[in-house]
Amino acid sequence: MTPRRTRTTAALIAAVTALAGLAACGTDSKKQTGQATHTQGAVKPATPKAMQGLPGMPPVLDPKDIYAADRPGNLSPVVKDFPSRVYVPNTESDTVTVIDPKTFKVIDTIRVGRQPQHVVPSWDMKTLWVNDDKGNTLTPIDPRTGKAGKPVDVHDPYNLYFTPDGKYAVVMASLDQELVFRDAHTMKTVKTEPVSCYGVNHADFSADGRYFIVSCEFSGELLKVDTAKMKVVAQQKLPFGGAMPQDVKLSPDGKTYYIADMVANGMWVLNGDKFTTPKLLPTGKGAHGLYISRDSREMYVSNRGEGSISIFDFAKNRLTKKWRLPGGGSPDMGGVSADGKTLWLSGRYNSEVYAIDTRTGEELARIPVGNGPHGLAVYPQPGRYSLGHTGIFR
Repeated sequence: MTPRRTRTTAALIAAVTALAGLAACGTDSKKQTGQATHTQGAVKPATPKAMQGLPGMPPVLDPKDIYAADRPGNLSPVVKDFPSRVYVPNTESDTVTVIDPKTFKVIDTIRVGRQPQHVVPSWDMKTLWVNDDKGNTLTPIDPRTGKAGKPVDVHDPYNLYFTPDGKYAVVMASLDQELVFRDAHTMKTVKTEPVSCYGVNHADFSADGRYFIVSCEFSGELLKVDTAKMKVVAQQKLPFGGAMPQDVKLSPDGKTYYIADMVANGMWVLNGDKFTTPKLLPTGKGAHGLYISRDSREMYVSNRGEGSISIFDFAKNRLTKKWRLPGGGSPDMGGVSADGKTLWLSGRYNSEVYAIDTRTGEELARIPVGNGPHGLAVYPQPGRYSLGHTGIFR
């Protein structure tokens, strides 16, 4: 359970969970056992032709590595002159802390709307959007100057993503139970897609951009959404009692989705094309955030409940290491530095941020920030365009 919920909301969620078999899942026996259920018009597995990508989407650079554009220092001309900063949204302080990653010093504190959850780079990478969830606004920050602009009215923006063609922003309206597709520039609503699960929060897009997988935190479900149709085409209940799925990340080869789960204490491993029942890979207590290394060889898994980071090797298809923060902590959301040498994570329950050496796992710094730090963004990062969240670049 995240700190953003009030007692009233917590009581509602508890009631929803108790009735999940009826309200969220219906009475379908397949959903009760954790098997995937599909609706008409489900997205078919990708074919060589489909790999040309969603119309309007930048071409895939390397079919074997969707993160090929994210190599160390490979900054787009759009962002190459932006100062390197770490932007930390503090959900309980209604501020964004700005850190200079070279000195590990706080250089600014920006007042934003109520309960900022994530700092999200726009598709064109020119703007950082602060998701003021309870304030019902998106606050723009100019990453060139570090100054905040006029907030835009958007209801329940818990998280924010962008379609691979750059046309639409997708607002994860968690408590509203909606996926809201908006114009990526004006943020005007284009389509609202109601969902029957509870707590939509994180997502990632397929290699061809034609669909994306969404986690539903409070009902322990996954959604599959057709990008072009802006429509949920499949849904399944995770096969674990009380599952609480969080961050979603696609493997470099584009074949496998990984979904962190705070209650199952690991990652769900999912074939996104087939959308069959995923398998659980234990990582650590409170698994929460997933981040790809700059060479696409490893993935860092933040285990918020035990103060550790698990390392998953894609080629070996297994966990190879575990780094523990000295004195513990609550590593949550974050990102990797442009040079790939530092992993930055917020300490959700400790009012701090961790800088971790990606070569050794050593803690380089522990920086005090506001209360309830959450989806921090390291910026700028390499890549051609942003799919949202704290920085999914391709």
